[in-house]
Amino acid sequence: MAQDYVDSKIQADKVVLFMKASCPYCVLAQNVLKKYKFNQNSLQIYDITNHSEMKAIQDYLQKRTGARTVPRVFIGTKCVGGGSDVEQLEKNGELKDKLSAIGAI
Repeated sequence: MAQDYVDSKIQADKVVLFMKASCPYCVLAQNVLKKYKFNQNSLQIYDITNHSEMKAIQDYLQKRTGARTVPRVFIGTKCVGGGSDVEQLEKNGELKDKLSAIGAI
């Protein structure tokens, strides 16, 4: 079930990126996040491109976050948005603080 899939991935001490490989904003989010030295297993990236429940996962992400589009980036249990949002958080210096606050870096 899509809800179980998503909810099982999101954890208070992890950064989770739901993405599709062909999406430029997903690549942007991934590149921004990869600038940081994460603790082991603290950054989890899930490519849903070929997932059998891809549409249902995106439907549930919309229900949970207000947007169906990928990427959806969770820092801890809070969705911080997509690629542009993560890039903006980095530019204004908030991303590092958020990553530190959950112990991911």
